[in-house]
Amino acid sequence: MLDAAKACCERWGIEKVTVDDIAAAAGVSRATLYRLFPGGKDVLFDALRVRDIEEFFTRLTAGVAGADTLSELLVRTVVVATTDLRGDDHLAIMLASEPGDTLGQLTVQGLPRIIRMASLFLAPLVEPYVGRGDSSRLVELLSRLVISYFLAPSDHVDLGDAESARQFISTYILPAFEFTSGTSLIAASPTGAL
Repeated sequence: MLDAAKACCERWGIEKVTVDDIAAAAGVSRATLYRLFPGGKDVLFDALRVRDIEEFFTRLTAGVAGADTLSELLVRTVVVATTDLRGDDHLAIMLASEPGDTLGQLTVQGLPRIIRMASLFLAPLVEPYVGRGDSSRLVELLSRLVISYFLAPSDHVDLGDAESARQFISTYILPAFEFTSGTSLIAASPTGAL
C-alpha cells in the first residue's frame, strides 16, 4: 500500500491524491485502507515518510561500513547521504510538484524526525570517537549540513564529492566541533587518527 501511495504521489502530487486513488492503485478497498491506516491519507503518508527515512538510513549505514577513522566516517556519511538524496527520483518529483510540503518534511516539520533517525542509525558509529553525548551533536550537525547543501547547493562545497567533502570536514567541521565540544578528536579516536 505504501508503494501505491508513493506512485500516486508521483503521478498526481500529494495534495491531489485521494484515499480512493491509493486503494485502487494498491488493489484494495477503501475500507481495507482505513483498517490498515486509521486516519486515512495523513497516517498513510506519515508511514510512507518513516519507511523512506528508514530505508535511506539503512543504505547510508551500509555505505559507511568499514570506515576506520572519524574523518573517513564523516566523509562517507555526507557523500553517501548527498548522493542518495540527489539520486532519489521520488524526492525530485515531490520537490517539483509539491515543493512546500516536501521542503517542510526536510526542514521545519520533518527535521526532528530526520535527526532522531540519524541519531539512531549513526550515533553508535560516531560514539567510539567522541563519546555518547557528543555523538548525537555531531550527527545532528551533519544532518543539518547535508540537508542544507542538498537544498541550496554551493559553488564552493560539493558534499557529494569525496575530496570536496574531505576538505570541508577537515578544515571546518572537525576543528569547529573540537572547539565547541572541548574534545580532542585525535585523542578520542579508537585508532588515534582522524
